[in-house]
Amino acid sequence: MPDETMPRYDPAALRGFAAALFAAAGMEAEKAAVVAEVLVEGDLMGHDTHGLAQLGPYLDALASGDMRGSGEPETLSATPVAETWDGRKLPGPWLVRRAADRASAAAEGFGLGAVAIRRSHHIGCLAAYLPRIAERGQVMLLLSSDPATASVAPWGGIRRLFTPNPIAAGWPTPSGPAMLDVSTSVTTNAMTARRRAEGRPFPHPALLDAAGRPTGDPAVFFADPPGSLMPLGGPAAGHKGAALGLMVEALTSALAGHGRADAPGGWGASVLVLVLDPARFGGREAFLRETGWMAEAVRANPPAPGGEAPRLPGERALARRAEALAQGVALHPSIPPVLEARGRAAGIPAPAPL
Repeated sequence: MPDETMPRYDPAALRGFAAALFAAAGMEAEKAAVVAEVLVEGDLMGHDTHGLAQLGPYLDALASGDMRGSGEPETLSATPVAETWDGRKLPGPWLVRRAADRASAAAEGFGLGAVAIRRSHHIGCLAAYLPRIAERGQVMLLLSSDPATASVAPWGGIRRLFTPNPIAAGWPTPSGPAMLDVSTSVTTNAMTARRRAEGRPFPHPALLDAAGRPTGDPAVFFADPPGSLMPLGGPAAGHKGAALGLMVEALTSALAGHGRADAPGGWGASVLVLVLDPARFGGREAFLRETGWMAEAVRANPPAPGGEAPRLPGERALARRAEALAQGVALHPSIPPVLEARGRAAGIPAPAPL
């Protein structure tokens, strides 16, 4: 949970401020509101490298033209259950929110719906999209990669090839949604950059140096020649994370028909949104009966000596979110100075702490 000494901010004020900054930078009002909401959701859940920490880079991308603030995606192919879009470098949070709603509507009628997106811009915190769909009684899977960037080496290799390639999923239980949001690498680019800036090594091997030696030193990622992020599983089981990362490449860039083979430039994402509706499978009641049984079995499982009680994935994030909505969101110390500087530059006052 957040440090009690950290100042807290009103989430609604942060959303309004971020939306105003995006609008002032040329983003259409509806897109600005959605992007602001998704970024603040990341901070509410505690994913603070992918929340408002991305506000500055997004504004820079708008200014450079790498992110487009207006327009619509191009539909490249469509069936009643599956679509492929060219995101045209539009804001990733807006594209993913729209794709999730489209896939949700298809799933309600046909049992499943999917949207593959090529050339989206960065999509922020994947967990931020999950409750909206799970609360409809549906299951959502979300996968993402960035074909213009490389930071993870394949298992047994030492040269960067793909990105952390996160996998997220959310599903309903009788007591609320279960959610996972995990990278297929031990850590992420953003956390590595933060730890380097703070002079804090990882407490475990999270990277490989340029020679392929495991290390917790984030500086090796920025060295010349550079190191790489270690696949999920680390030295003992990184083959599993590397395989998952390659699967994400296939289900995002390859499925959308545009990826590393095209040598794209800029910052962005290839995305797959998949929604399934239990009502069209074994039935929603039966689904909740099973997920409820599993949830209770997890919580009733005896904890390891000295450890915390088992919990469902996402429970801690949802508890943080509830606390932040009630008491204000505690921002990472690196974020408020950026908000203040960006606000001054745009003539828009940044929210004050509560």
